[in-house]
Amino acid sequence: MSELITFLTPYLISGLGVGAVYALSGVGLVVLYRASGVLNFAFGALGAISAYCAWSLLELDYPQIVVWLAAIVVSTLLSLLYGALLAPRLAHRDRTTRSIATLGFALVILGFTEWFWGETVRRLSLPTDAEALDFGDIRLTYTRILSLILALIMMSAISLLLNKTRLGLQMRALANNRSLSALLGIAVTRIDTAAWLISGAFAGVCGLLLANMVRLQATTLTFMVIPAFAAAIIGRLSSLPITVAAGIVIGMLEALSITIPGFAIYRSVTPFLLALIAMMIFAVAYPASIES
Repeated sequence: MSELITFLTPYLISGLGVGAVYALSGVGLVVLYRASGVLNFAFGALGAISAYCAWSLLELDYPQIVVWLAAIVVSTLLSLLYGALLAPRLAHRDRTTRSIATLGFALVILGFTEWFWGETVRRLSLPTDAEALDFGDIRLTYTRILSLILALIMMSAISLLLNKTRLGLQMRALANNRSLSALLGIAVTRIDTAAWLISGAFAGVCGLLLANMVRLQATTLTFMVIPAFAAAIIGRLSSLPITVAAGIVIGMLEALSITIPGFAIYRSVTPFLLALIAMMIFAVAYPASIES
């Protein structure tokens, strides 16, 4: 038994860091969904262009702090522009239409990144890679520790925002009934824009972390949204603690799937399987809410 644990531990440690990024991404998705009812398919693409901008600035020898802030600003501004210019034009359409529209936005960003930077696989180095905690033969970099800490801190911060602030109250009202919220005097466009801004910042941070842990490639980072969606679905697009826990578990199980003979090449389906299982459980446990 101890030999099995020793064998699996490196995979668990590796999956813990990536899972923390999935968790952080899931929180970014849930924030936007709870405010506007939109599932943002462009989340991963925003993270990708953020990471590419950081890589380019590092190549030009800009100071580290400037690089990371500028990269996050890029994703935040792009998300803000979509939320301020395009999202309001779709505000009266159903949730499915508004969500699918973000897929077009994602494809535009993906096309631009592949045209401008090419398809060469790169890796983004972070200052936190240099130090690590050593547990025998296992090395846990500060980058992975930082990811986990950020996921927990941002979950708490967003929970406080949604439950303890006027902005959060307005976001929740907007998610429940946009028309009634507008009649009550809530500035729908302003609240939507704030949600897009927050989600864009999350995308930038997640893109930087995942480009470091996995690889800097536009397609890979764009599809980062899939495990994040799975985590958000398991959290029923409302519970931040469950979303964070689900993201971490998905990352760890995805890493462990490498050890299963013949399944390693299918490891990317792990989030789909978990999300499908969660939806089936919810359909049985909460049939009324599923129907609504």
